[in-house]
Amino acid sequence: MVTKFSHAQATRGALHCLKSGNDTGHPVLLLHGLFGMGSNLGALARALAADFQIHQLDLPNHGRSFWEDEMSLASLASAVQSYAEEAGLPRFAVAGHSLGGKVAMELALAAPERVSALVVADIAPVAYPGSHGKVFEGIRAVAAAHPASRREAGDIMARIVDERDVVAFLLLSLRRTDDGTYTWRFNAQALERNYDALRAAPDPRSGFFGPALFVYGTRSSYVDETGMDAARALFGDVRFHAVEGAGHWLHAEDPGQFNGAVSRFLLAALDDVREAS
Repeated sequence: MVTKFSHAQATRGALHCLKSGNDTGHPVLLLHGLFGMGSNLGALARALAADFQIHQLDLPNHGRSFWEDEMSLASLASAVQSYAEEAGLPRFAVAGHSLGGKVAMELALAAPERVSALVVADIAPVAYPGSHGKVFEGIRAVAAAHPASRREAGDIMARIVDERDVVAFLLLSLRRTDDGTYTWRFNAQALERNYDALRAAPDPRSGFFGPALFVYGTRSSYVDETGMDAARALFGDVRFHAVEGAGHWLHAEDPGQFNGAVSRFLLAALDDVREAS
């Protein structure tokens, strides 16, 4: 049975979730990227809904989830694992884009017995150099200006951040306050303060040997041969899928190819898991 979307509002220590899909299907947790929220992966959720039980999570300090001062890949993965335990999900697949992909890897490496399959979108298990200086500058400028409209916020961002797609993506995380001005849904100060920790590589531990898929855009600079080698070293049953002509936001640029690749992988991987159990 395919259900309609339902919301679970977060309290302190809980994660906001948008749940949909097949009530009897295998659970799939979807994790968004930096500055995002669970609804960013809505197209993938709809593509998987007929076969899987979908949980679109807002990570800590993002969307409608709780805020905390300190954060790392380990703390984010722990919050996701706690959500799964509270939701009664002993095993689940997890798919994440960018920062969400790093959190998914961290979780699979920390608790491999819980993760049935892993999908990582346009990120690798390596440390990345800082590249969001202008973005943080724009975020601070919007917060200081208390804009009266989304358009005003967008104009402020556009004077600092050149990429229109990046500005449009960030504006999705604006919310209207009681006084009519706009502010960010994410915890901008915590994200900037903990930025170095979020750029780090996942803790390698002992490796994850379940099925793993790395999907990347051929126009993106986030996944190269070094990153692929690092993935092969940590994930014993890994495969790669290139989305031709796509950049870092491959799930939005070519949803047909991206969603199809993820769906086919999960259906085949979880069939193999069921046969082995």
